[in-house]
Amino acid sequence: MIRLFETHNIREQKELDGMWKFIMQGVDKEYTMPVPGCFEQHPDFLKHRGIATYSKTVYVKYDTNIRLEFKGVSHTADVFFDGEKVAHHYNAFTPFSAVIKDVEKGTHQIDVVVDNTFSEKSALHIPNDYYTYGGITRPVSMEYVGDVYIKNMHFTPSWNNGKWRAKVLVEIENLKQVEITANISIDIADTVSNKEFSALPNSVSNVEFDMEFPKVLAWDNKNPNLYMLNATLNVNNTAVDDLIDRVGFREVKVDGTKLLLNGKPVYLKGFNRHEDYATVGCAVPLQLMAGDLDLMQDMGANAMRTCHYPNDERMLDLCDERGILVWEENHARGFDLAKMQNPNFERQCDDCIREMIENHYNHPSIIIWGILNECASETDDGRRMYKAQYDRIRSMDLSRPCTSATCRHFSDICLDLEDIVSYNIYTNWYENDDIKERNNKEIDWIKSANGGNKPIIISEFGAAAIYGYRSRAREKWSEEFQADLIKESLSVYMNDTRISGVFIWQFADCRVTEEEWFHTRARCHNNKGIVDEYRRPKLAYDTVKEMFKKYGN
Repeated sequence: MIRLFETHNIREQKELDGMWKFIMQGVDKEYTMPVPGCFEQHPDFLKHRGIATYSKTVYVKYDTNIRLEFKGVSHTADVFFDGEKVAHHYNAFTPFSAVIKDVEKGTHQIDVVVDNTFSEKSALHIPNDYYTYGGITRPVSMEYVGDVYIKNMHFTPSWNNGKWRAKVLVEIENLKQVEITANISIDIADTVSNKEFSALPNSVSNVEFDMEFPKVLAWDNKNPNLYMLNATLNVNNTAVDDLIDRVGFREVKVDGTKLLLNGKPVYLKGFNRHEDYATVGCAVPLQLMAGDLDLMQDMGANAMRTCHYPNDERMLDLCDERGILVWEENHARGFDLAKMQNPNFERQCDDCIREMIENHYNHPSIIIWGILNECASETDDGRRMYKAQYDRIRSMDLSRPCTSATCRHFSDICLDLEDIVSYNIYTNWYENDDIKERNNKEIDWIKSANGGNKPIIISEFGAAAIYGYRSRAREKWSEEFQADLIKESLSVYMNDTRISGVFIWQFADCRVTEEEWFHTRARCHNNKGIVDEYRRPKLAYDTVKEMFKKYGN
C-alpha cells in the first residue's frame, strides 16, 4: 500500500511490493527478499553492511512512458531499467522517482543497487543512536504517464475574514519538445476551478489557484476533518492524467510564547518515535504503525516527533486521520562541527529538506518542521549552516514554524534563528540535579540568549529501563526508576506555563549501531522506550497515561 487512499482515478499505477531477487556483493548465492523490507531480517545478514542488488521483472502493457517511485531505499540507491541507469539517490528517509520515456510494450527488468555502508560519501548515515538498515525499506510503484502529466501539487490553507481560503499550486511536466496547451481542473469540497495554460517544451510548468471555501470544517487534533483534493489534467478536452491528495483546513502560527492551531493555543503531549520494530527493522508495515498510534493515544498523546528523519508517508496519513500533531524533521542527529564539515553534509541536508517538504507538504498533521537535532549550534560555522537550513525551509513553506532540538545548554548561539525553542534535557539520568531548579535555569538562559518571547518545547527527556528488570531499590535501568523519573519530570514540565509541549524520549526501544554505541547502550538498544522493541509496556506506560490525561489540553 502506497498511501491510505487512491491517488489516481485516471493514471494507471501498479504496486511493485512482493518478493524480489536479491544478490549481496561478495556472497556467492542468490536469494529472494521481501519489498518493502530490510535485508538484516534475513539470518545471513543480521548486522551486515554492504552493497546488494534487488531485481524484478515487470510487464508494460503498451508503449508509454513509465514513472518509477521509491518511497525509501536505505541509504543509497542506483536504479537501472533494462540495464540503463535512470536514478541515483541518497538518504533512506525521503522518496524519489524516475521517469523513463518511450518504453516499449513487453517485459522489462528493474535493478536497484542498494548500499548501507558508512563512508565519507554518506554524511548523514553514520554510526548513531539508531540503526541504519539496508534494503528497499518502503513501498515501490510503477506508473504509466503521458507526454504531459501532473508532477506534484501543494495546498496552503488560510483563514481570512471568517472564511477559509486555499492556494493550490500544481506542477505539470511536459516530456515532449513541443509546447502543449492544456487545462487543469481542481475539485475540492464541492468547489471546482479550471485554468488553461501552456506546458512549455521539456520542462515543468506551475499553475496556481486561489480559492474560497465558505462551508468547510477546520482540521484540528480533536476534529481531524479531511477533504480530497483532486486535480485533473485535460488535453484537447480529454482527461489524460490526475493526482489526488487528502488535505485539511488549518492554520499554524506562533504568537509570542504560544503555539496556535486555528487561533487557539495548543499544548503538545507527545513521543519521539523511531521507525524501528524488533522483527521488521525500519520497514514497518501499516498494521504496526497503526498499533503504535493506538498505544500512544491510549496514553493520552496528541503529538509525535519523527526523530530524526522524515517518516513513511502512510504514518503521516494515519496522523492526518487521527489528529496527531507532527513535528517532522530532516535527517541529522548529534553531529559535532567536524562531522558537519564533511564536504557532502550541506548538500545532503538540503536534498533531504527539499524532498521532505516537496512530498509531505499537504499533510495537515505536520505543524512543525525541524532540523539538526543536537548538532554544533554553539559554533560560528554551525550557525551558518543552521541559518541556511532555516532559510531553505522558509523558501519552500512559510505556513509552519521551524525549530531544532538543542543539547548545547548555555552555549547555543542559534536560538534567535528559530520560531520555537526546543531543548533536550535528561536531568537525573545523565546528570543529577533538582528537576525544577534545572528547568528554571534552562529557561532563564534561553531568555538571555535571544530565545525569549517564543514558545518553548521540551523535545526530549526520560530514562532508560530494561524491560522486565524490576527492583525495589529503584536504581537506574529498572522499570521503577524510569517510571519515577517520568512522573517527576512531567509534574514539573506540564505545570510550567512557559512550556508549550513535551516529547518523551522515547516511545519504543530501538536498535543502535554497534560500532560506536555498544558501551553506552545495553543490548545495543536505546532502552529509553516506554514500551520495548516488541511494544511490551513497561511500568512507565501507566505513569505516562496518568500524567498525560491529568495535565494539558
